[in-house]
Amino acid sequence: MLKIATWNVNSLRVRLPQLLEWLKLQQADIIALQEIKVVDELFPRAELEAAGYHCEFAGQKTYNGVALLSRMQGSEIQTDFPNYIDPQRRILAVSYGDLRVINVYIPNGSEVGSEKFAYKLEWLSHLQTLVAESLKTYPKVILLGDFNIAPRDEDVCDPEAYRDGILTHASVREHLQAVYDLGLQDVFQCFPQPPKSYSWWDYRAAAFRRNLGVRIDLILANHALAKTCIQCATDLVPRGWERPSDHAPVLAQFEVDF
Repeated sequence: MLKIATWNVNSLRVRLPQLLEWLKLQQADIIALQEIKVVDELFPRAELEAAGYHCEFAGQKTYNGVALLSRMQGSEIQTDFPNYIDPQRRILAVSYGDLRVINVYIPNGSEVGSEKFAYKLEWLSHLQTLVAESLKTYPKVILLGDFNIAPRDEDVCDPEAYRDGILTHASVREHLQAVYDLGLQDVFQCFPQPPKSYSWWDYRAAAFRRNLGVRIDLILANHALAKTCIQCATDLVPRGWERPSDHAPVLAQFEVDF
C-alpha cells in the first residue's frame, strides 16, 4: 500500500511542529511539500529523518522551495526541467523503485496579462514536456503539488468572482488539460467528495470558517496507477490548528507495493 500526500506548508520552519505532528497522525509514505521557504543549508533534515523520512529538497530563501519526504530512499533526483533552468525552486522529481514522483509548485501568475502570468504559461509548457518524457520512461508516475489552477468551476467557492482570474483563466486550464491528455488522471475526482471541497483558504475574512476556498492542490497519476487508487481526500484538520498554513494536505492511497 502506498499513502502519498501533498501539502503547501507556507514556511517549513514555521510549520515544522505541525508537520511532525501530522506525520505521526497520518503515517504517510511519501509527502510532497511546497513553499518550504528555506535554503538547503537550513533544511531541518535531522528532525525529519528522526521521524523516519528520507529527505530530498530544492530550497530557496523567503520564497518557493519544494521537498519530498519518503520512507524509501530516492534516486534519479531532478530539480529542473530538461531544457529550461528556472532560478525559482519549483520542481523536484524523485524515483522510488519504479515509481516516479514529480512535486511541483506552479507559479501563481499574479495578474492576467502580467509578466508573471506569462511566466506561468511558459512554466506549464515546460511541465508538459517533462510529464511526456516521464510517462515514456517510468511505468508509474505521480504528479502532485500546488498547481495554482482550479480545474473546474466547482473547485472554487464563487465561480463568478473567480472567473477569468489567474486560477481559472481558460489558458491555464487548457495547459492543465493538456497535462491530463498526456495520460494523467486527477484521482480526487475518482471518488465522491463532499460538496464545496477545497484545499486553500485565504487567511483573511474568516475564509476557512466560512469555507470560502478553492481546490488547487492536486494529485495526478498515470491511468494504470490511478486504477489502483482506493481513496483521495483533503485533510481539513491541520488548517484549523494554531498558526496554520493557508493550505490543507491532500492524501491518496494506492494499492501498490511500496
